[in-house]
Amino acid sequence: MKDKFIAKRYWKDQITAMGQSDEKSKTFTDIINLSLGDPDLITDKRIIDKAYEDMLAGHTKYTDFRGDPELRKEICNFYKEEYDMDVVDEEVFVCASACLGMYLALEAIIDDGDEVIITSPYFTPYYQQVELVRGIPIELDTFEEEDFQINFERLESLITERTKALIINSPCNPTGNCLTGETMERIAEVAEKYDLIIISDDIYTSYSFQNKFVPFASLENMQERTIILNSFSKNFIMTGWRIGNIVAPPNIIKTIQQVNENVVFTAPSMSQRAAIFALQHRKEIQPAIIEEYRKRMYYGAERINEIPNMSVIAPPKGSFYLFINIKKTGLSSVEVANEVLEKAHVLMLPGNAFGACGEGYLRLACTVNVDVLKEAFDRIAAMEIFSK
Repeated sequence: MKDKFIAKRYWKDQITAMGQSDEKSKTFTDIINLSLGDPDLITDKRIIDKAYEDMLAGHTKYTDFRGDPELRKEICNFYKEEYDMDVVDEEVFVCASACLGMYLALEAIIDDGDEVIITSPYFTPYYQQVELVRGIPIELDTFEEEDFQINFERLESLITERTKALIINSPCNPTGNCLTGETMERIAEVAEKYDLIIISDDIYTSYSFQNKFVPFASLENMQERTIILNSFSKNFIMTGWRIGNIVAPPNIIKTIQQVNENVVFTAPSMSQRAAIFALQHRKEIQPAIIEEYRKRMYYGAERINEIPNMSVIAPPKGSFYLFINIKKTGLSSVEVANEVLEKAHVLMLPGNAFGACGEGYLRLACTVNVDVLKEAFDRIAAMEIFSK
């Protein structure tokens, strides 16, 4: 988009597959949209009611610059109760979404020209967020035949004198992969060897289906070199509330606060009140949500593996995404995604939207109920490219 009033760094068209999905979702009146990770469920009514009560009581103003003190306390309590991790108040920052949190973290630590290694396939915004802070994104490919774990020879071959950080995401969007304990221990060794910061995107922690989630920062000596990004969007079905938090060493938190004061000042006060209640009542609120998405994921994986020229790792490990291998079709990810949209009226995202090594895959978001998933898979199974 060349325009004299637009910064030259934005002249190159950078429209993403996720950005295009909204328009594509309007293509047909009977479309089944499995493209974006916005849950179909709504926020638990108890959270909504308590936030409304707090708003009427006056919680409609700016909060403390690092977030509502009550929420920061609950975040510290959460880490102690769930993971026996000692997190102190000075290590906590409340932000208007973990997506903003990633930008703030990168802005706080990256100098011009610093390299950030991103495990790929990756959440689409990572790459451009690194570029926004004048860093250089470096893709670390992971592969299905390696269980989407990190190959450490490959990782170390990418590390240079300019490497500053490594971004990890487990459970992962888009693959649904979870890093093993052994992989995390090896990452810790590499981080110490090369003096790296690990940015751990912990957005789907409640959806770790096979093993209890373990924070990377809980590993020995890792809390001092880890930035944790959290969100209430997926774990509590609160995408529209735009509320998340960062846990990091105090000096990084201070810098993040300085940056954020010039971006959004503070996170929404009413969303912070909702987050307090959500954390305090997570044991009553979350189990039904987690079980619903587990049911959908297992059903989806079973159906996919029954369809010719489609496959997915089963049983699902985490998140609410299925990364479907469609290489046997002989077509590209974009070609298959377009054909599924045109013939079956089902919208999914092509795998190459998540990095070059995502070519040959489609990402499916299990954000509709099983009955709708059944209809989607019935339509797909009737397509010629999936019938032989």
